[in-house]
Amino acid sequence: MKYLLLGYTPAADWDAATPDALSEEAMTAFATYQRFERELIETGEFVTSVGLGHPVVSTTVRRTPDGVAATDGPFAELKEVLASFAVIDVSGRERAVEIASRIVEVLGEPIEIRPIMGEEFTA
Repeated sequence: MKYLLLGYTPAADWDAATPDALSEEAMTAFATYQRFERELIETGEFVTSVGLGHPVVSTTVRRTPDGVAATDGPFAELKEVLASFAVIDVSGRERAVEIASRIVEVLGEPIEIRPIMGEEFTA
């Protein structure tokens, strides 16, 4: 069963983050996450993980009364923004929660777990 793990971060933290400005604590957290990711690769539960570009460079496409329109930027001002996603293939929701919990422990940011449609799952 595949799950999408959505990683969120405070918009203000993202705005302040540059490679030169990362704290020792942040670099340690990312190294710990990378070790955990390798662990999931070894168990066969890891599918993929991707960091996303800054929300300010995003494009939103929506239906309007005049037709479909694309606009620059995210569709809403948010305190937290979607920063990354990972896809895991695990035995069920409980294992997905275990994995997401470990990521939250390391990175400190919330993770949303969503079943991937088309997969066999129970709500």
